[in-house]
Amino acid sequence: MNPANHEGEERHAALLNNAAAVRAICSAVEGTLGPKGLDTMLVGSRGDVLVTNDGATILQKMDVTHPAARMLVQVARSQQEQIGDGTTTATVLAGALVSEGVAQVTKGVPVAKVVQGLMDGVGFATRRLLERSRAVSGPDDPILYRIAYVAGREHSDIAELVVDAAKLLGGSRLKEEGFRFSDLVVSHERPSSEVWPGLMLEQKPYQAHQFEAEVRDSAVLVLYDALEPEKLGDETLMTDAGFQAYMRLKERFAEHLRKLPELDVRLVALDRSADPEAEQFCADNGIMLLQRVPKRELERLCEHTGARPARKSVLGKPAQELAGYTGRCASLQYDGRIRRIRLTGGAGKPTATVLVGASTREVVGERARIAQDAAAAAQAAIRGGYLPGGGSVEVAIAYELERYRETVAGLEAFGVEAVAHALRKPLAQMAQNAGFNPLEKLEAVKSAQLAERSDRHGIDCDSGQVTDCLARGIIDPAPVKVHALRAAGEVAAAVLRIHTVIKMKSDD
Repeated sequence: MNPANHEGEERHAALLNNAAAVRAICSAVEGTLGPKGLDTMLVGSRGDVLVTNDGATILQKMDVTHPAARMLVQVARSQQEQIGDGTTTATVLAGALVSEGVAQVTKGVPVAKVVQGLMDGVGFATRRLLERSRAVSGPDDPILYRIAYVAGREHSDIAELVVDAAKLLGGSRLKEEGFRFSDLVVSHERPSSEVWPGLMLEQKPYQAHQFEAEVRDSAVLVLYDALEPEKLGDETLMTDAGFQAYMRLKERFAEHLRKLPELDVRLVALDRSADPEAEQFCADNGIMLLQRVPKRELERLCEHTGARPARKSVLGKPAQELAGYTGRCASLQYDGRIRRIRLTGGAGKPTATVLVGASTREVVGERARIAQDAAAAAQAAIRGGYLPGGGSVEVAIAYELERYRETVAGLEAFGVEAVAHALRKPLAQMAQNAGFNPLEKLEAVKSAQLAERSDRHGIDCDSGQVTDCLARGIIDPAPVKVHALRAAGEVAAAVLRIHTVIKMKSDD
């Protein structure tokens, strides 16, 4: 063995080990990229099986122990939390940046110079992505269907559901900070799918059978509390005075409950349980009672109906004051067929529910994940525009980066070069997954783009021919690409800078 090579391997042992771990994670998801990507089977310790094409699910369910590999998983988690789509792209880009960065370091370029150039190149590329972005005029823009179709892995029915729901929500709602369109996707094990112009709550009310008929124009009360009288200690109840106090509390509670029908309250939602007498009172008075409703569902209910969440002490207020805490809805009904409550026409913000169905639990879970990706992509495009998909725009920017590299003085230019090479990875991987030679297809795309001075030429994964991605409707949201590249650059820089790995001593 060449002594110089051996010395280099020892000096970069931690880097090479981390790069190998990152490569292993990338190999698990890169085969799912593109329209011809295949599925991955995840097998649990008890023999349970999950088959999916979703990169976020694969990385979430994988048993990952290597520290550097966990850093890559964090990239996917960040992409999923911030954007809701593009986790596979982010992972593939991060792996490519690490691989190209390691190649430069092992050639003798100092790590600090590579990292500095890499971050410079990522910054240049993200700026160019933003400059090239095309705007979506709103939910009625026909381009939105193509965005949902591509992100929804070419499921036309899911794309139609997502677009219909987006139209019900409206552009201003989709642009709201903190609002996640993908949270409105629910699933059930039936072959039918639909868009409901309101909320669907996966709750079964007390005495559910009496609420299968539609209730029109009702008030809604939401309590972050239990619906029960104030409690007294067991020792207090053992005395006559304590028992009398208990009976007075029960009578006062009954008086409070009698205000609900007076205010036309037909739905009471709680985050805790209800007293048996409260349950019976609600059933006798045609009030739908929901118990132990998850906090997120209560928030959505308040948001749509305009209800103000409160504690049970609010029931002691005068009826007119209590009315200020209630919301309203135009229609309320329990659908026993799908075991969900349908609510629409709220006095608050508009909403919609995308109900995705399939015949089996495994298939419906995958269809729900696909619909969530499509919804997230549609929302991202409305917020930040769209770009040619299929890895085409990345190839165009890679060429620009190579020209930019020529202007960079010093060894940082090698880091910029690493970014240019990494940006070609998505298209190359998609071509490979479709059964074509990635180098040949990359050169064909690059030549077509230079000849037309365009960023829209990519590969038709069916024929292998160069195609106009925008004309073919192969489109990706700009925020998905921008966030994926930024997150990938951050984790690649962090991995490249690790020189030594030391085990920490136990806190014990």
